[in-house]
Amino acid sequence: MTAAKTYSRLGTDLAFTRYTGVAGQAPLDSADSWGTLDLRVRPATRGTVVRNAPGTNSPAMDIATVSNRENLAQALILRLLTPKGALQNLGHPEFGSRLPELIGQLNNDTTRNLARLHTIEALGQEVRVRQLTDLAVSVVADQPETIRISFSVLPLGDDDPLPLTLEVIL
Repeated sequence: MTAAKTYSRLGTDLAFTRYTGVAGQAPLDSADSWGTLDLRVRPATRGTVVRNAPGTNSPAMDIATVSNRENLAQALILRLLTPKGALQNLGHPEFGSRLPELIGQLNNDTTRNLARLHTIEALGQEVRVRQLTDLAVSVVADQPETIRISFSVLPLGDDDPLPLTLEVIL
């Protein structure tokens, strides 16, 4: 009998993305470029009863959280979207990636190779990632200004790859 997997080392955080927990099907698996991420809300619950907001027929809302693999997925996307050094004043000078430096560049082999390099560098800084197992940077059909970065990582304590895709508008 094998023990159930636990992902406690992957942590819990506020939900900033729309990750569904279903590998390969959009929402966080495809956060799209800068400026589209915000806090996610969910109906406020206590136990299993959903309460209405005072004076309304609408359910009260609360800030959602993500845990475990979903938290790692969100953290990786946020790391890639954050310009390297943007959190320096908060004591995290190496956090982020150099992907934002590619904005305004041509969508050519050089730019896609730089995107690949910047992605490898950023993912290599995440201590909850044991290994990058797959990485592809491609042109998005009918969107010549957009690159698609698809990758899979092996999280700590997990042999199941976590696949993600990020589209970046150059």
